[in-house]
Amino acid sequence: MSVVPPQTPIDALSNGGGDALVGMAALGKTAAALALVIAIILLCTSVLKRWQQHRYDQGARLRIVGTTAVGNRERIVVVEIEDTWLVLGVSGGRISKLHERPAPADRTSTPPNPPNRFSQRLANAIANSRSKGDSTSSDSQHTS
Repeated sequence: MSVVPPQTPIDALSNGGGDALVGMAALGKTAAALALVIAIILLCTSVLKRWQQHRYDQGARLRIVGTTAVGNRERIVVVEIEDTWLVLGVSGGRISKLHERPAPADRTSTPPNPPNRFSQRLANAIANSRSKGDSTSSDSQHTS
């Protein structure tokens, strides 16, 4: 008959601590692998965006000259392709050529305006609402 002496608290902590360290090491390796995969995905998307943009800029000689809304989902768009202007009717799921004419000879070669980014539009809207809010609050202070 063999009697196993009871474990002291120090022995119990050292056995459980080893298991915890092994678990933390595995968790750390998993987190590092996940971070690496996310970094690769972000790198690939940025490279693809640059490649796509570069590919479209090289071959296209297309420029939107003007556009106007005709209805809720209908627009008239004038597009310049090399030395020809196309007048296109654009609706929900359809584009129709309405007219074709040579581009005017007296046009100036101004670069197209950069796209109005959402952040710029949001900043303008906030500035406009603040200026309107200031004028209405000053009006209410004067009337009181």
